[in-house]
Amino acid sequence: MDLSCFKAYDLRGRVPDQLNPTLAEKIGRAYVEITGAKKVIVGYDIRLSSPEITEALSSGLMAAGADVYDIGLCGTEQVYFATSHYGMDGGIMVTASHNPKDHNGMKMVGPESRPISSDNGLNDIRDRVLEPFTNAPEQGRYETLEVMSAYVDHLLGYIDAASLKPMTIVCNAGNGGAGLVIDELEQHLPFEFVKVHHQPDGHFPNGVPNPILPENRTATADAVIEHGAAMGIAWDGDYDRCFFFDENGRFIEGYYVVGLLADQFLRKTGGGKVIHDPRLTWNTLDLVKAAGGEAIESKTGHAFIKQRMRDEDAVYGGEMSAHHYFRDFAYCDSGMIPWLLIAERLCQSGQTLSSLIDARIEAYPASGEINRTISDPPKVIAAIEGKYSVGAKSVSFVDGLSVEFDNWRFNLRMSNTEPVVRLNVESRADKALMEAKTEELLQEMDRLNKN
Repeated sequence: MDLSCFKAYDLRGRVPDQLNPTLAEKIGRAYVEITGAKKVIVGYDIRLSSPEITEALSSGLMAAGADVYDIGLCGTEQVYFATSHYGMDGGIMVTASHNPKDHNGMKMVGPESRPISSDNGLNDIRDRVLEPFTNAPEQGRYETLEVMSAYVDHLLGYIDAASLKPMTIVCNAGNGGAGLVIDELEQHLPFEFVKVHHQPDGHFPNGVPNPILPENRTATADAVIEHGAAMGIAWDGDYDRCFFFDENGRFIEGYYVVGLLADQFLRKTGGGKVIHDPRLTWNTLDLVKAAGGEAIESKTGHAFIKQRMRDEDAVYGGEMSAHHYFRDFAYCDSGMIPWLLIAERLCQSGQTLSSLIDARIEAYPASGEINRTISDPPKVIAAIEGKYSVGAKSVSFVDGLSVEFDNWRFNLRMSNTEPVVRLNVESRADKALMEAKTEELLQEMDRLNKN
């Protein structure tokens, strides 16, 4: 049996050779046997294979004795919400996020929506799939559960509705599931939504929803300019990540969104802890300190961030990859809460999104994440460390290699999910220095890779 769909954090693979109903049924059985779950939330994304895989998964869960609560077509964060809100033993979302359209996968959580990844059960589930199964003495029950209304109420609880003013917002669901939530929220908000690629469609007629790819940003940017919108928002397929465009249609790097959200959240809470990843840090540290909060660095990746948030009881956590985490959302990531908070900020401040962001880009210019395929990443990273640690102000290994000087810093790390190394460089108010050091590092990496 091909089990290559089991990854570090979740399951993803091509349908039907790497993931299919037969395997999904076994995964359901294994999930119950390994976790002991008795009540499990199940939801699925817009992919054409999702209903069939979900049905097989549910059969396996019930055969192993667990009750299934099917919340239907949804986003990953609704599985997180329903699992914690209704006090379930676990939840499984059938999704492949922004993978190609012939792929599918699963994201699994336990009680309180704690992530299940390779270091705390996912590998055990994978290994259990290979063994024979017997049915539980008592089969589990199946029922559908409507969570949209409770979920929308929860989302609206993050903002002060009285402070909102009419404005135009472009939203691009990428033919994923986000449009369904926008349609529900729209009834409670004074905003006019310009809806791009709005209808859920697993054929992905406008390409797989992944706004990280520059070629996927044009439709949102163009609509912002055409309609004179205050901002644009785009999501990936299961909408646990959201991406922002200012009123000029400019794509905003996720790094600056983390700082803006940290500032907005700390204003509401009057302080607290904020978790951030080590790739780009100075802007976040600056804004968190100014807002009376405490910034804490964590290894990149949702399982690490969520655990660190729990350990520190942090109010908010953010990664430059557009994952944003909230304490009151079971420490999970949401693609809906961020844009509501930023819309609220625009209404309250009377400022444009570009004016809120421009000053931060000027203060801390950043390279954005640059990926390089390298044959021997550990050797290259060690050589870079040897060269650049001389005379450095600090060297850190929280996640890959972070080296800091007075006026610039960089992070170089191996990807958790792809065979590449990722470089991020930033400086203090000196774009030319940032660009020069980025080029210098890339040339050095290329030289080392050839030798």
